[in-house]
Amino acid sequence: MEELKKHAKPVSASRAVMSVAMLPQDTNPYGSIHGGVILKNMDQAAGIAAMRHCRCNVVTASIDSMSFLTPSLVGELVSFKASVNYVGRCSLEVGVRVESENLLTGKIRHSATAYLTFVALGADGRPTPAAPLSLETDEDRRRNAAAIKRREARGRS
Repeated sequence: MEELKKHAKPVSASRAVMSVAMLPQDTNPYGSIHGGVILKNMDQAAGIAAMRHCRCNVVTASIDSMSFLTPSLVGELVSFKASVNYVGRCSLEVGVRVESENLLTGKIRHSATAYLTFVALGADGRPTPAAPLSLETDEDRRRNAAAIKRREARGRS
């Protein structure tokens, strides 16, 4: 464990932003972007942040607290902002904030938020220890404390 502590990684080293233009094939029958499209892209952005932190393969273990706040629409640029909030021994929580931008007006809305848990995998496909998380800012510490509370609420310590 002492070896891992030497290699703690800051939150800033793994942040990921993925932007996707929403097209007609992404819509549901109501004319807004299908929730599954949003979820797929959230998982991809979160997976990138998790892999940047671990520098190994990761798998999605769970999606916690998925909240759709406002619909994303055709023609909007939707950005998926992912950040590692917490790291356990082999698992890590990544928060994703989804923002929808009307490219004609420049107006940006917070559209969705979710917390995804990933497990780091070694070359043998089995869980492997992840590097500890170095918290640099008050916002990092706030997000980490909230992640610990979510973890405790799920019955994990």
